[in-house]
Amino acid sequence: MSLSIPSSEDLEELLLSCRYGDVEDIQQFIDRFGPDALNSARDDGGNSVLHMVAGNGHTEALDYLLPLVSPSLLSAQNDAKSTPLHWAALNSHLAIAQKLVRFPSGPGVDLIDIKNAAGRSSLGEAENVGWDEGAKWFVEVMNLEEGANGEEELQVPESGEGIEVEIQDADGQVAKMTIGQKNSPSLSSDGPPQT
Repeated sequence: MSLSIPSSEDLEELLLSCRYGDVEDIQQFIDRFGPDALNSARDDGGNSVLHMVAGNGHTEALDYLLPLVSPSLLSAQNDAKSTPLHWAALNSHLAIAQKLVRFPSGPGVDLIDIKNAAGRSSLGEAENVGWDEGAKWFVEVMNLEEGANGEEELQVPESGEGIEVEIQDADGQVAKMTIGQKNSPSLSSDGPPQT
């Protein structure tokens, strides 16, 4: 059976189906045109099928699409350089963000570091919209070490000493925290940890 090539109207309908999470219509598109046609579908703003399902929180559609699309589509940027993960963060869709980052064939936690045209990562977008739950999850799973190649030796503090951690957000603000002291850890955004 030979598959036909989708018209611009077919692609537009596919993107609308993804936007509204209509898995049945997405399946019909694939039956007609094959899964490879999913990879090239873009709207006028450069948004892909994954941008549409991620931005609108459609987990069932995402679960259906992820094994069918090219893994490179997870890090595909639209005209504003935002990835599907940026859209999930902008709209506070934790389950979607987790599925995108955890997809075995995808880029993993490196997705979090991709910056859009505004200079913000997905973590930065989560912070920008006040989505604390998502920002917390991004920080928990992301690679926070700049030289994360295993060359640095882990130094274990002596008993009673704390480990000072600095985390910089997308706006350049630095939060410092001391972990492991006998006193409770404290946070500071402009000076050394308070004890």
